[in-house]
Amino acid sequence: GRDSNPKYLGVKLYGGQAVEAGNIIVRQRGTQFHPGPGVGLGRDHTLFALVDGTVDFSVKGANKRRTVSVKAEA
Repeated sequence: GRDSNPKYLGVKLYGGQAVEAGNIIVRQRGTQFHPGPGVGLGRDHTLFALVDGTVDFSVKGANKRRTVSVKAEA
């Protein structure tokens, strides 16, 4: 059938990398990753940094929810 354009989804910044506020961390369809402290959720489920700092991925809770947070620079 007709082929759709590539959407360039996925993780853009990995754990331990430095981010500035406003940088996109994950582009996703649905919340594969959930926003933690220092991370905002866009209308299209994009996760972005709200503060400058370091990206941190973690798995939390009984339902193994993958969370992305930004640890602010000291």
